[in-house]
Amino acid sequence: MNCFACCLTAETDETTEISVKKGEEKKDGANLGSLVDNMSFKSDAARHEAIANELKRINNGGKSIKARTFTFQDLAAATNNFKNESLLGEGGFGRVYKGSLENTNQVVAVKQLDRNGMQGSREFLCEVLMLSLLHHPNLVNLIGYCSDGDQRILVYEYMSSGSLEDHLLELPQDKKPLDWFTRMKIARGAARGLEYLHETTTPPIIYRDFKASNILLDDDFNAKLSDFGLAKVGPTGDKPHVSTRVMGTYGYCAPEYALTGQLTTLSDVYSYGVVFLEIITGRRVIDNSKPASEQNLVTWAQPMLKDRRRFAELADPLLEGKFPSKGLHQALGIAAMCLQEEASTRPFISDVVTALEFLTVKEDEPKEGSEDAVPPNQSSLDKSDSEQANQEEGKDNEEKS
Repeated sequence: MNCFACCLTAETDETTEISVKKGEEKKDGANLGSLVDNMSFKSDAARHEAIANELKRINNGGKSIKARTFTFQDLAAATNNFKNESLLGEGGFGRVYKGSLENTNQVVAVKQLDRNGMQGSREFLCEVLMLSLLHHPNLVNLIGYCSDGDQRILVYEYMSSGSLEDHLLELPQDKKPLDWFTRMKIARGAARGLEYLHETTTPPIIYRDFKASNILLDDDFNAKLSDFGLAKVGPTGDKPHVSTRVMGTYGYCAPEYALTGQLTTLSDVYSYGVVFLEIITGRRVIDNSKPASEQNLVTWAQPMLKDRRRFAELADPLLEGKFPSKGLHQALGIAAMCLQEEASTRPFISDVVTALEFLTVKEDEPKEGSEDAVPPNQSSLDKSDSEQANQEEGKDNEEKS
């Protein structure tokens, strides 16, 4: 069992021990509660010095953090002095550069956090710890970090195909759109990453910032979750939720979390439903360039999600009708269940993963069993669709009579 103490609890002075199941080797824990709880220092210099000293202490302690420690000079050399030609992208957190490590020639992505940006010292420390201690094929691999002076830099494996957002929501006209089965493959990989966080760690880890730009893709469009600065340890014992200040990206937050600050793994499931709807429709969750009635994706889609006869209207026009009708119906059924207003009626992410296993299989490559086989736990996802179809059929018959 892999045990460690983590800074990712709600903003209290508590330190929570997290264990990773499935026979992982035991590692020494690091008590970071006091450091993180007292992250409001009088000066930036004191804050950055505390982070550097704490990370150094953990590393010197032995086994907890396996990520490499880089100097600023190492990463300046890797990125050609952080020049614009190495720039991959930027956002509220800072800039990401493509680089090559001198000793190994390994290609990496170097995220230089803006010292005045949205991702602060607490988030930097949490991300270093989280990605150093949790490992899964659908989580991005943290190679190392730099905390020299006032620098906060993270070094990741390089994901050659960029983010899901690049291929779905900001697609240049000369770029080929993702086909249906590639979209389902990406959706399944991202769901597997959440499943690991929710159901393999104890207590569960709530990702809290699930969105298209945080889903990175390799050459084969395998998905990996990135950016763990906002992640939180889930409720323990008899607690039904953790209470925390509302953070994340507008449009993706679950309604109960946005209203009350009460966070559970089912809050992540709602965010997953939003992204899955983006994958199906090719639309951004909030798009102010659309007519007023279409600017909010979930609000726009809700009437069509309740009417099977309108399901085809929700498919991305760039798919040009090249998708299995049954697959579209099942995918929209999953999205609709994830987007339930009441958190308790949403499926667990493991149920979503099981359902998606069937949606990634092409029609000429059926899974073992009949072509119409319904995956385990899928019946609950499809139940509302079946009831609705029966109601619609009854209405049609009444109209005819």
